[in-house]
Amino acid sequence: MIRRSILAVALSLQTIAALAQTTTQPPASTPPTAAPAAPAAKSDITLAKFQKRREKAIMAADTDGDGKISLLEWVAFQAKRNVKGDPAKSFARIDSNHDGFIDRAELDAFFAKRFAKLDRNGDGVLSADELPGHKTAPKQEQ
Repeated sequence: MIRRSILAVALSLQTIAALAQTTTQPPASTPPTAAPAAPAAKSDITLAKFQKRREKAIMAADTDGDGKISLLEWVAFQAKRNVKGDPAKSFARIDSNHDGFIDRAELDAFFAKRFAKLDRNGDGVLSADELPGHKTAPKQEQ
């Protein structure tokens, strides 16, 4: 009976000692360590990065892989994305040469205009408060 009591006390002391080691606070004399840095904000976006991201997303509409988007591909793409509004109007806005297709050059020109509108301070970089979706950013047209 005494052996069991001693064993129980010994195990309890070891458990307490192990817990104390994992939860011990540093002594008050040591200076507090710096708080971990906040996660880095999204990096600013240049025109080239903006065009590349947008072009990649839009070129997903090119289902036949010919490097350009037809009106039929655009309508199907907009329906899949549940975009409101007339897809023919948005297509016509991007199809600047009116050849019935949207190609990469037209996308680059379209997104350069979009970028210029969003870049309110004109520094050539979109900061977080200028990006679409931010509560103070202009609304996207499409």
